[in-house]
Amino acid sequence: MAAPALALGWGLLRLSSGCCFLGHVPRGLSARGRGLPAPVVLGRSATASSRTEAPGSDLYCMELLRKRDYEGYLCCLLLPEEARSSAFALRAFNVELAQAVKRHDLTKRWLMKIIDEREKNLDDKAYRNIQELETYAENTQSSLLYLMLEVLGIRDLHADHAASHIGKAQGIVTCLRATPYHISRRKVFLPMDICMLHGVSQEDFLRKNQDKNVRDVIYDVASQGHLHLKHARSFQKSVPVKAFPAFLQTVALEDYLEKIQRVDFDVFHPRLQQKNTLLALHLYIRSWKKRY
Repeated sequence: MAAPALALGWGLLRLSSGCCFLGHVPRGLSARGRGLPAPVVLGRSATASSRTEAPGSDLYCMELLRKRDYEGYLCCLLLPEEARSSAFALRAFNVELAQAVKRHDLTKRWLMKIIDEREKNLDDKAYRNIQELETYAENTQSSLLYLMLEVLGIRDLHADHAASHIGKAQGIVTCLRATPYHISRRKVFLPMDICMLHGVSQEDFLRKNQDKNVRDVIYDVASQGHLHLKHARSFQKSVPVKAFPAFLQTVALEDYLEKIQRVDFDVFHPRLQQKNTLLALHLYIRSWKKRY
């Protein structure tokens, strides 16, 4: 987790609020020979962000600032070279967010929930239980989906319920997907209550232990993510069709959960790090069928 960048982003949004932008885990189940409940499943960041920036991104940020925040643009030009690119990105982020909030009348509390929850997790502590992970996912991933719905002009209770569950599934699966990266930093964020239930220690994960108990932990966490995905789809007939594009990430969630099931819940299996080359096609088909 990039603490300095998140801290800066938090400060930027806090300042903005006064000026330019306003606004039950299945227990004791054996992983081996088990499948996730049919039909069949992404919150901490999944991978380390690349340090290599596309040349076009700098140009885009510079041009945006030149047009919308000329004083900020000039100030950035006078910064040391090593800081200039990041400064352009931060100022461009501020400008873009301010326009989006005003254009779509976005609810400020969803933005602040994202920032506040990210700030609370800068200490990189493990989740004490699955509920704590779900709360983190609700305040970050689900809040982002609520904003996406507002951008689409949708304010609907059923859509909000679906978004809440999809966001929690997103957070849970991302926690699983991020585990190999976090282990490389000698960090374990998997819920401690589930690890204790199966007698698994953090050291077991740090050693990349492949025992049945370790896989049982992954199975339980993945099952909870799948359960949220299933709940989200139970609202499908009540959610406005116009909201479906905001929920298409369920395709990627389902793809990961199916893959981890095929490798017997080995969270370190290399196949889980491979991109699905057919993902774009699957997204298009799901969009065409008007399903999420």
